[in-house]
Amino acid sequence: MIDKALNMISLAMKAGSLVSGEFACEQAIKDGSGCLCIVASDASANTKKSFSNSCEFYNVEYVEYGTKESLGHAIGKEYRASIVVCDENLSLSVLDKIRS
Repeated sequence: MIDKALNMISLAMKAGSLVSGEFACEQAIKDGSGCLCIVASDASANTKKSFSNSCEFYNVEYVEYGTKESLGHAIGKEYRASIVVCDENLSLSVLDKIRS
């Protein structure tokens, strides 16, 4: 089965509208460039809580989706526990695919 949400995440990476890794994601959330924060379902409870709180404070959409392996694979990297989509239209499209 083709995962359309992961395909959109991959597209966002190719478009240069995505950051990954804990530090880069925190920066994107804090500086207002991030639109959608995606944290892997198998990430640690501490990571989930940290990003959830940060997203709530800075008014950034937060969702838990996929695994660290699937998120990393979608963006052509190793494991990634967190990624942030920095383009509003792409983030809406990814969110739509996740929720459908």
